[in-house]
Amino acid sequence: MEKSLKQLNNINSIVELIGNTPLIELNGFKELSSDKRIFVKAEWFNPGGSIKDRAALSMINDGIASKRLTSNKTIMDSSSGNTAIAYAMIGAALGFKVELVTPENINVERKKTLQAYGAKIIYSSPFEGSDGAIIEARKLAKNFPDKYFMPDQYNNKANPDAHYKTTGPEIWEQTSHEITHFISGIGTSGTAMGTSKFLKEKNKQIKTIGVQPDDSLHGLEGLKHIPSSIVPGIYNEYQLDEIYWANTEKSYEVMEKLVKLEGMFVGHSGGAVVLAALEELEMVDKATIVCVIPDGGYRYLSGGVWW
Repeated sequence: MEKSLKQLNNINSIVELIGNTPLIELNGFKELSSDKRIFVKAEWFNPGGSIKDRAALSMINDGIASKRLTSNKTIMDSSSGNTAIAYAMIGAALGFKVELVTPENINVERKKTLQAYGAKIIYSSPFEGSDGAIIEARKLAKNFPDKYFMPDQYNNKANPDAHYKTTGPEIWEQTSHEITHFISGIGTSGTAMGTSKFLKEKNKQIKTIGVQPDDSLHGLEGLKHIPSSIVPGIYNEYQLDEIYWANTEKSYEVMEKLVKLEGMFVGHSGGAVVLAALEELEMVDKATIVCVIPDGGYRYLSGGVWW
């Protein structure tokens, strides 16, 4: 305990707490046994509350190193929530102004969090979703190149690199190299791409599964239905062994079970990835599955899911 307290006292910036999140084994689901295990990578433990802290820090550091981000520039990008909050938190910690383009219908929790960090919000059409925000952000970056540094999370190699360098190695060591399946939701696809690349290099037999909503009109915030969306430049479907098409209602049911059976208050996509893991268990005799849960449920309190 004394050592851990000393380490905490030596932290110089909040950004140093990004990463090294816990891996937690699930115990409450009837599908589990000593041969069929599911672990969740608890990314809501990041200081900004989500896995997007990793990618945001990586892209900002890359911008600084390449001199595309200088002290007189404003960080600007599109985001439906978690990445926006990560940019805002890191920008505040490092002394950069931040502006975010986000659909006008994002929930009140996210709006207030961004405002608390001092970020400026630029609203795009709620009817065009994340694609509309992407288009608007690109226009701003093109029209005001001297003002903005746009990380462009959907096309920036530093996004998946963050997970290749941190998330993947953490999971590999935390499972003592025993992981058999890796499951991640697909939004920008950075987590799925970077982590799966690292794990496949360690063991080609690890099955990698990307989770997408099963319909273009869905309720799984943070996940992207690739067939009906602007395809991220960093996305490569051939890096994954399988795509799991998640049903919104079933994902919500698993999300609620995670709260009541495991005490884990997680977000929408957390339910979706664990749903995929539970169904995968039905097809195998033995497995050590790791699911990435990107964020906590408190980001969705006003969305009508929690009663």
